[in-house]
Formats: sequence, structure tokens, C-alpha cells
Amino acid sequence: MQSPARPDTEPSARAHDPYVRVRGAREHNLRGVDVDIPRDALAVFTGVSGSGKSSLAFGTIYAEAQRRYFESVAPYARRLIHQVGAPKVAEISGLPPAVSLEQRRSSPTSRSSVGTVTTLSNSLRMLFSRAGTYPPGAPRLDSDAFSPNTAAGACPECQGLGRIHRTTEELLVPDPSLSIRDGAIAAWPGAWQGKNLRDVLDTLGYDVDRPWRELDQKDRDWILFTDEQPVVTVDPVREAGRIQRPYQGTYMSARHYVMKTFAQSKSATLRTKAERFLTSAECPVCGGGRLRTEAMAVTFAGRTITELAALPLNSLAEVLRSADGGPTADVLTADLLGRIAPVAELGLGYLSLDRTAPTLSAGELQRLRLATQLRSGLFGVVYVLDEPSAGLHPADTEALLTVLDRLKGAGNSVFVVEHHLDVVRHADWLVDVGPRAGVHGGQVLHSGPPQALAEVADSQTRRFLFDRSAGPVREVREPSGWLTVGPVTRHNLRGLEARLPLGVFTAVTGVSGSGKSTLVGAVTEELPGVGRLVTVDQKPIGRTPRSNLATYTGLFDVVRKLFTDTEEARARGYKAGRFSFNVAGGRCETCQGEGFVSVELLFLPSTYAPCPDCHGARYNPETLEVAHRGRTIAEVLDLTVEAAAEFFADTPAAARSLTALLDVGLGYLRLGQPATELSGGEAQRIKLASELQRGRREHTLYLLDEPTTGLHPADVEVLLRQLHGLVDAGHSVVVVEHDMTVVAGADWVVDLGPGGGDEGGRIVAAGTPREVAASGAGRTAPYLGKELNGR
Repeated sequence: MQSPARPDTEPSARAHDPYVRVRGAREHNLRGVDVDIPRDALAVFTGVSGSGKSSLAFGTIYAEAQRRYFESVAPYARRLIHQVGAPKVAEISGLPPAVSLEQRRSSPTSRSSVGTVTTLSNSLRMLFSRAGTYPPGAPRLDSDAFSPNTAAGACPECQGLGRIHRTTEELLVPDPSLSIRDGAIAAWPGAWQGKNLRDVLDTLGYDVDRPWRELDQKDRDWILFTDEQPVVTVDPVREAGRIQRPYQGTYMSARHYVMKTFAQSKSATLRTKAERFLTSAECPVCGGGRLRTEAMAVTFAGRTITELAALPLNSLAEVLRSADGGPTADVLTADLLGRIAPVAELGLGYLSLDRTAPTLSAGELQRLRLATQLRSGLFGVVYVLDEPSAGLHPADTEALLTVLDRLKGAGNSVFVVEHHLDVVRHADWLVDVGPRAGVHGGQVLHSGPPQALAEVADSQTRRFLFDRSAGPVREVREPSGWLTVGPVTRHNLRGLEARLPLGVFTAVTGVSGSGKSTLVGAVTEELPGVGRLVTVDQKPIGRTPRSNLATYTGLFDVVRKLFTDTEEARARGYKAGRFSFNVAGGRCETCQGEGFVSVELLFLPSTYAPCPDCHGARYNPETLEVAHRGRTIAEVLDLTVEAAAEFFADTPAAARSLTALLDVGLGYLRLGQPATELSGGEAQRIKLASELQRGRREHTLYLLDEPTTGLHPADVEVLLRQLHGLVDAGHSVVVVEHDMTVVAGADWVVDLGPGGGDEGGRIVAAGTPREVAASGAGRTAPYLGKELNGR
């Protein structure tokens, strides 16, 4: 049903058109979509994963609003618009300025925190600067002096990190019976770089063949800890059949190498290896406070700024309300309390200002930005939100709906891409996209009041929105054994010990911040009964367009071999590397095989634009002259998983990977789809598919953190079939989950709480879903009971 329900009145008939009118949207899989969406309303976009709802809300409506903003600013920015590209749409009228709140994880740096994301840290620093209690005779400090991220405030010993990293001889050389040539210095790199360092030491006159313990202590200390970096001419030992010329080699001590790798390497693997040779300790100068001594001497309400920043926001609000610091303090504390209120209202009062951004979920980050927008006072804009309910317990959903209503009530339009049915039911207007994913989607099936969706037969959303009967009763499995976790003391868990059943499907539940992920994160392969452990998280499978679905799953190796075996490739002498866009030879050198070039925008995040030479194909013209069954390597990468499954049906190695991807509902993704275009939920299902294709037979414990995030209820059914299939095959599955449909279908439930932060960290109920629902303990029980009994 291509034509959506929309008003008859055209824009020309009204002075102020109350609708955003989209005509001819063709972004990604959208098929010339025409749709009208009312302004000053809560409009929810629904549809299965890959149906095109995000392409309509973000890729078309928000992208066009952003393009119009660029048009209004400096010529420099306007020049870049041509490079970035405009959305594929014929016309959009009635479009106000837009603010986007997407599920993007912030930069993974320990200097980014709840305080910096919400700007609450700025207000707290101002409070200490203007109204703090200073030591007698001490001068007033500027607010920058209370920030560990500025030169004026950071502790000079730890550079404002609060911790220092050191290493010892015992860590760097775990086996002193070995010689340097035999690998005594375990912290050194392998391969050529390690050999180079040994050769440089040998040239400098150190004995690299004596056992480490027999070397003089003075020599050992210099080799491991010197800051000198002498350059010498190295004459390599000649090997049979190889000519090796002298070269200039630079020495770097083991400590210098480890510290440099840990601080600067972009490789997570190398950083993790370097961390094994380091000890982390609280900074002896600031005691972990991260600030200079003079800033730590200032207090408010009897506490330092570090102590207040470590309190949960709910507790911080109580301290501020009871403080008596005079007229200036009253004004500043009132501002702080006004900023904390919306954060607490969104169920994030358990967070502290010093909680680092990398430890927050994508849903928590988006809600923090949403809370900040409530204080901005913007009027007449379109807020485009990406699943604000992600990571939210059903008990907190009502608070979210209140916040969305407040944004709307302030004179704004709120467009939400969402799967949570309570949010969908609360909408003023519903845009349902489908009917299925990829090439089978891209149509607006319904645009109108939510109740009218009941008449749309093709809608996948309809069945879940209006059918509130109890789900089918599934017989609860019996555990094959038990796993004891803990006692765990981390974050808000204090000596918590939990028993998890093996051989069944277990759901760990609780409100945000109750300790679910912390508990599950304590499960390791060393625990008796675990066997093989597989953690399937939502971290990206890559951060640039160079990473994609085909490379991650290993499918690309199979495809390249097929092209190498073609008659044309053999005639030209092309090897497998010719068909890789990650190495020189067959790739387009303009974009280095990425298919995109990075476009730097002043004062705005960089973005990617199609390569002007290969136009996204990634390869040079010569490589694209080779075809397999009539398709070039670029055309094969452009196939969807569904289409590729037919194309490679008679190639078992490829079919195995593609079948696993189809089984987790990812048939709509393209093989070469850049990792930058994948959601966290899609990345998690790709990882699960990679695991499924291996067909492991030994017992495996699978840990998944909110696997239904970003999934339509129809997609949840597909995913659950796979997870329950793993259990039926003799494995164990543990999921951290808020979706009561998933929890109701589990064999065992562990509910943490009762609240978040300091109010959580305890097991309030454990048992079968019906036992937990009947217990009445914790905030999950009533919602689980509704799901089990039908609403």
C-alpha cells in the first residue's frame, strides 16, 4: 500500500502548513515515498529492521534539515555540501530546523563523562569557583581550575587521570632464565621490530645470549628503563640465500615501548597486550582526585568537588538542596538542581558525574543528551530520536513518555524511530514502513493515527500492537548443572554471589544501573562448568567503511578465491590479493579501497562522501574487468545476503556463512555494507551469525547483553528461535534483557535491584518466569506477570 493516509489540504492552501510533506524519497531502499507527518506531534516510525524507517527519518528528513542549515552558513560549508551529498528526495516542505539524537557511542576516552555530556560539570565548577569555601588567605580560583581536563586544573603528576601506570622488571621479564635473544623481555614486540631491538642491543655491546639473571643489574636497568634512544648502524647477521644491508636502528627501552603503545596505539589488541605489563595505582599526589592541591582544598557543603562528582545524581541533589551557602550559592544550586531533574526523571539518577562515557550504554548516552535538550528551551524544532527506549526497563518507560510529551508541549515536533510497543501506542501519529526488509521494504504502509494500523493487512507491526493475548506456554527446561558466580565486588555489587543454571536459557533483568551487566561480566572461562565462553556484544565490527559484513564473517576470503579461480584472473596472473580492497594492487588508490573519502567539516564531525574516481566501487577499472558468473567483485559486494545466498547456493563455504546470516534475520544487509552504517543490534547479530556458522559441538556458554535492542518484535521472534536452538543443541544462553517477551520465554530469571546505583546490586528474585512474577519482589515482577497472562 504505497499511498499513505494524509490530509487533502496541500501546502499552498495554508499560510502555515502544519505538516512536514515528503515527496519522492529514494534514500537507500525507499521507493519514491510520499508521506505527510504532522508537526507539533509525537510521530513514531515503525517497521522491521532494514525496512527503511531510519532512511526516512534520519537519512531523508533530518539529512535535508541539516543540508538546509549548511546552505544558511558560510560559503566554506556550502562548498562541502556538494561533497557530502544531499538526500535522494524530490521535495520536502514544511520542514523546521531539526535536532538529531542518534544511538551513537561517544568517543571512548576516560576524560568524557556524565558531567561533560550533560554540561553539569561546568555548573558544578562554577559553584565551587564562586561559592566554595576556601582556606584562609587562599585566592579565588577560576572555574577552569576545578577541571581535570585543563592545564590549570589537572594534577601535574597524573595529567588529570587520577591514576598512574608503572611497570617493574618482574612484569617485563617473567622468565629471567632466558636470554634476550630467546625472548626474555616478554614486553617487546614480535617479528621484525623485536629482532631489530635485539640487534641494536647487540651492536651497543650488550650480551644478548647470556641468561637475563646473569647480566649486571646496571645493564638490566638501562635495557628496561632508560629514556635514551641511541641510533646505531646495525649489521644484521647474514642468513643463507638472503642479502641484508646495514641500516640505522633506534633503541627503545621496554618501558618506553610499553608506555607508548598503551597511550598511543589505535590497536585494541596491542593496548591490551601492553596493559599486561603495567600496574595501575592511585596517583600519590592527588589521591585519585585528578586535580591540583589548591583546587582540592576548596569545599562546598563540607565536600570537595571530587567527592560531590562521585555521588549518584539523586544523592548530589539532596546535598545541594540542604546546602546553605548564601545568595550566590542559592542561584547556582538552583540551576544545578534544574539540570539534574530531567536526568533523574529519565531514570538515570543512579549515575555520578564522574562516570566515564565509555562505560555507558548507547541508550544511557542518548537519554543524557535528551535530558540536556529539555533545558535548552528550543522552540519550533523537529527532534529526531533513535530508539530512546533502548536499555530502558519497562518501569522507566512512563518517565520517558512524560519527557517526550514535554518536548512536544514546548512547541516542538518529536519524530521517533522506535520498536517499544508502549511508545508506539503513545504516539499521536504512526508511520509504518515495510512490509519487510531491504528490497522487500521501502514502502509507507500506513501514515496516520495508531489505531488505524489495524486495517493494514501487510503490516508486520499490526499483529504485535493489537494482539495482547498471552503467548504460547513453553515447557521450562531442567538445568544440566549450576554455575556459581562471585562473590563479585565491583561498581554497585558488594560481595554478590549468584547461581546460574547451565543447559537452559537464562534472563538477567532489573532496572537500568541495577548491576546486570556487571554480574554477567564476572562470568569467565575459568569458572567450573563454563567450558567455552562466547560473549556477543553490540560493539561495532569496525569503525571505518573498510570493515564490513563480508570481511568480518570470513565470507570475503571465499569470494576472493572464486574470482582468483576464474579463467580471466588466471590469464592475467591475478592472485587473491588483487581482489582485496585492503591492499594495493586491485583497489582504487584514490580512496585506498574504502569506496569513500573523509570530508572534514570545520566545527562539525567529519563525514564520508563517495570516492570521486571509483564512485564507491572500491576497485580500479582493471580489477573490475574480471567477472564471476557475470558479476564483478564490486557487484558481488553490492548483493544483499538474501540475493547472495541464491548466487552462491552451490558454493558450500559461502552458503554456510550466508545461511547463518539469514537465520538471524540479516538477509537485507549488503555484503559490502560498511560497518559505519550498521546499528549495534546488527553488529551483535553478525557476531552471532559468525559464531553459528562454526557449528561448535562442545558445551558453550553464550553471553548476550540486550540482544533485542534495535529489533522489531518480528525480528525478536527470529532471534529467539536461534538462541533457543542453541540451548536445544546442548549449550547455555544467558541474556541481559528488558524485553518482557524474551524474559517470559526464558527457563530461569535472575532479577537484580530493587533500584539502580546504590539502591541496586542485590538479587531480589530468582526462579522460573512464573515464580519471579508471582514473588511480587522487585520492579520486574508486575511487568513480567502482565506478559505471561496477556495484557
